[in-house]
Amino acid sequence: MIAVKTFKMVLEGEGAVDGEFIDIAIPGFYLRRPLSICDQEDGRLTVIYKVVGEGTKVLSEMAVGTELEVLTGLGRGFDADACREEALLVGGGLGVPPLYLLAKELKARGKKVTAVLGFNKADEIILTQEFETVCDQVAVSTVDGSVGVKGFVTDAIAALKPDYDFFYTCGPMVMMKVVCTTLEGPGEASLEERMGCGAGFCYGCSIQTKSGPRRVCKDGPVFKKEELTW
Repeated sequence: MIAVKTFKMVLEGEGAVDGEFIDIAIPGFYLRRPLSICDQEDGRLTVIYKVVGEGTKVLSEMAVGTELEVLTGLGRGFDADACREEALLVGGGLGVPPLYLLAKELKARGKKVTAVLGFNKADEIILTQEFETVCDQVAVSTVDGSVGVKGFVTDAIAALKPDYDFFYTCGPMVMMKVVCTTLEGPGEASLEERMGCGAGFCYGCSIQTKSGPRRVCKDGPVFKKEELTW
């Protein structure tokens, strides 16, 4: 456990890039659990999840070495090529983990990376030290003001005034809506919806975009800012 009800799990395997996700089959449960990729290194995938129901509770109690059936490399990830020189990453809560792998990819391409990470309170904060080892700047906001800027990620952005030519965001829908509708310039958002199959067959995670219905699991989860209708 790395924060309140929040766990890190490392899986042996490869086959994912920043912004993609995996779908884990949990014994005794009909539907798989989609989880975003936090990191991939040395043949291992790292995911971070929160216990919100019986399925993730069972997952958190599994012993080291447990074998799981996992579908990897699902969905459409972030477009690291969209950033020319300076990237702004805006994450909230469990939307922070998938941005870490993206930050590593952007830095590997020689980009300047600024991360703004938002949480409700201090005991929910995750990965700030990891981001600080990769990014050029990291700012943290908490709603209760216990750490960093008091308020939301937009308050931290206003205080930091970062330079960027492209932004990437992941987190609660209400947060991403504000980010995408208030920040200037192009960007991408990684959405979250309830998924049935996770591979685009059931259309259970469909959303309406400016170009018509799209499946979050297959056509996303990452969408261009200008595609979204909110």
